[in-house]
Amino acid sequence: MCASRLPDAAPTVPARASATERAYATLKREILVGDLPGGEELGEVALAERLGCSRTPVREALLRLQTEGLVRIYPKRGAIVLTVTSAEAESVWEARALVEQWAAPRAFAAGGRIRAELDALVDSAEEHRVQRDLAAFTEADRRFHEVVVAAAGNPHVCRFYRSLRERQMMVNATAMGLSPERMEAAVRDHRELARLIAGDDLDAFLTATDAHLSASRHAVLGLGGASA
Repeated sequence: MCASRLPDAAPTVPARASATERAYATLKREILVGDLPGGEELGEVALAERLGCSRTPVREALLRLQTEGLVRIYPKRGAIVLTVTSAEAESVWEARALVEQWAAPRAFAAGGRIRAELDALVDSAEEHRVQRDLAAFTEADRRFHEVVVAAAGNPHVCRFYRSLRERQMMVNATAMGLSPERMEAAVRDHRELARLIAGDDLDAFLTATDAHLSASRHAVLGLGGASA
């Protein structure tokens, strides 16, 4: 069975990492959580000064990020963070919805076991919403759904869902950032889903899951005007 506690999608900076690793981990995290949004220009000199290293580690970090499809490098100019297009946002949502709709009825049997973890994640999301900490809110939002998917017990599906994490984080960060009301709605939806999954009404839980996914789809498609 796939464990319900899953690792962070955005990398943390290793304690004894090289300058390149530190630059890469820092920049990747900032991109994934939206601190460096799509279209942001990344100059090597400015990044080196901010990160406290030479330009070489920054250049190497940007090369790695380019291979992952997160930035595009322009010789002698630096790089630009790639924007999540409306088409990509919709494809990420579709893949996510397929997994979550498959997982919902299978995870329901484990609802009592995961209820406390889900409640804790909802409380965390609410705290981060009040503090306007978008990065932490997005992480709590993502983890909530991963706990439910993991409870379905299929390690292959878990691995596929994890493969969506980075793009999903970018999509969610942009959507939530554009709509504070969506953050409030997500907290309400998650609190209701946590209550229903630990109950005895499977149909009610599945209906609430579908409604939440529909609302998420609306938020994602709303990115179309901001993402070319």
